Amino acid sequence: MKDLVIRTLTGIIFVVTLISGICIHSTTFLILFCIITGLTVWEFSGLVNHYEKAHVRRILNVIGGMYLFAATFAYAHGFANEKIFLPYLLFLILIMVAELYYKAPNPIDNWAFSLFAQLYCAAPFALLNFIGIAPDGSGAYTPMFILALFVFVWMDDSGAYLLGTLFGKHRLFERISPKKSWEGFWGGLVFALLTSLAFAWFVPEVGYLTWLGLAATTVLFGTWGDLVESLLKRTLQIKDSGNILPGHGGMLDRFDSVILAIPAYYVYIEMFIRN
Repeated sequence: MKDLVIRTLTGIIFVVTLISGICIHSTTFLILFCIITGLTVWEFSGLVNHYEKAHVRRILNVIGGMYLFAATFAYAHGFANEKIFLPYLLFLILIMVAELYYKAPNPIDNWAFSLFAQLYCAAPFALLNFIGIAPDGSGAYTPMFILALFVFVWMDDSGAYLLGTLFGKHRLFERISPKKSWEGFWGGLVFALLTSLAFAWFVPEVGYLTWLGLAATTVLFGTWGDLVESLLKRTLQIKDSGNILPGHGGMLDRFDSVILAIPAYYVYIEMFIRN
């Protein structure tokens, strides 16, 4: 019972914090996701340092990831031009050159893990900045699509858990995640599709078929994102990526679905909403 209470309270605080940060103002969105980006890069770097015996420079990678998010925010909203990314390019060069002086036993691992931390953790969150700008090209901050992305993921998780628990018999990807079932996948998809109709009612200028497509894209790539993180944890032989969220594990555990869903979600928006 105590664990259930802790997990419930953590979940409520987590959801309220995310929704508030996304919806209150573009500044709260910037601050919140800069922090989230930094924490996920920090967590991933710590995992590979501990379990893979790498020597990833955690602070340097966190600074680079947070800068990428802030720079992308400034560029997406018209506060800066493309030169805002020049320091980030210098950061990527620094990662390569720094290994000349660290004398690490395996610099290739350090390069690979450092760059993967940027690709896997920092880059998807940076793309949220382009999802959050108005479709009319004004550069104004519009939280609706970002909020919808997270709601679709949460509803997918809820539907998958509920239907998977009640009816799950056929394993979805037993080698990677033995508990996931096809029944849970379809249940999560139905929950997300039904939720998309509510967004279609609130935002009628985007057709309901487009909203259904957004939800389906989120569920498909979110499921793959969940499985990718499961493969990561299985490879490292760990249960949770961290313990920063009591009862829920680490940051990667909470954002695994979102990390892979964001790029596909952005591509869908560019193809069918802003074309």
